[in-house]
Order: sequence, then structure tokens, then C-alpha cells
Amino acid sequence: LGVRVQREASGVNIVDAGIGAPGSVAAGLLVGEICMAGFGNVRLRSGDGWPTWLDVHSAQPVLACLASQYAGWSLAASKEETGGKKFFALGSGPARALACKEPLFAELGYRDRADQGVIVLEVDKPPPRVVLDKVLRDCALAPDALTVVLTPTTSLAGTTQVVARVLEVALHKAHQLHFDLSHIVEGSASAPLPAPSPD
Repeated sequence: LGVRVQREASGVNIVDAGIGAPGSVAAGLLVGEICMAGFGNVRLRSGDGWPTWLDVHSAQPVLACLASQYAGWSLAASKEETGGKKFFALGSGPARALACKEPLFAELGYRDRADQGVIVLEVDKPPPRVVLDKVLRDCALAPDALTVVLTPTTSLAGTTQVVARVLEVALHKAHQLHFDLSHIVEGSASAPLPAPSPD
């Protein structure tokens, strides 16, 4: 998969899928499914006037996309907190439903309980300790029960997992239009997969 997995001194498991490690499209497909908390499939196909496409499907799209895949958890740290540079990332993935820090979860009437969690960050540097401590505290997890997946949007895995949000974009739009989400019982979407870009 071209990823690097290492356990921090604190015990948190860090998966580098494109910062120091090269990552891959295959890793991005898996990260797309991780972001959907296992409630969806992300597949690669070719044809239709573009070399590669992603097809995304979920039989539980509201949970998969809005309660997990949506990058809605704001995780920030000041220069003073990091001892250097400011840090900002939006967290996505199943750990969001453990913390429930967004008003969206009250609207959905949903909260998870688990003894392990995964969060995905679209960043080009690892999160500082203060951010990891916040995630652990808000999710009520032990350090060795948290996995953080890092996917810069300029990497193969990062670009792939962003395109894998095509169904989530549709669910987010439906939510913004105040469509009754209980009427959405299944979802499928497709989008072309471009080459990664530095900007």
C-alpha cells in the first residue's frame, strides 16, 4: 500500500499515507472505506472518457457519509500550544461519532460507543501532541486504541480518498437543503479520479 505505520511513544498508532511514505491509489481506496466507517464500498474502474473512475456505494449512506466520512471535526492548535507552528485540520472518519463535537450529531440523533477509534486527517504534517490529546479525551479512548491516518491531498492516497467523498457531497447537499434524511436509504455515486496536483 505504500504506507508507513508507527506507534508513537504515547501509544497512538499513526498511519502515514503520503507525507514521508509514498502512499498509493490502493491505500486511498481503503482510506475512503475507513472514512465511511465500513458502511460503504469504494471501487476503481476505467472507461467512460476518462482513464479512471471511483464508484462509491452505501446501504447506510447517512451513517457512512454524514456521521463518519464528512470532514466536520475542527482540530486546531495555536503556536503556543505546539511550541512552533499553528496546526489546523478537519477530522473525518468513525472517531467523529465517538466525540460528537459537531451539532450535526444532535440532528442525526446518533452517537457511537467503542473501545477503539480511527480518525483521518488531510494534512501534510503529523498532528501535534496537543491535538492527539484532544482527540483521545473527546473520544474517551486510551492512546493505544486510537489510529490516526494522515493523507495529504497532494498525494495518491489523499487525492483518492477525497474523490471517494462523491456520495458524501450529495448527502451534505441534501442535508443543507433540509431534505428529510430518513428518506435516503441507499446511495451510489461516481466521479473521475485525477492525478494528484501540488495545489
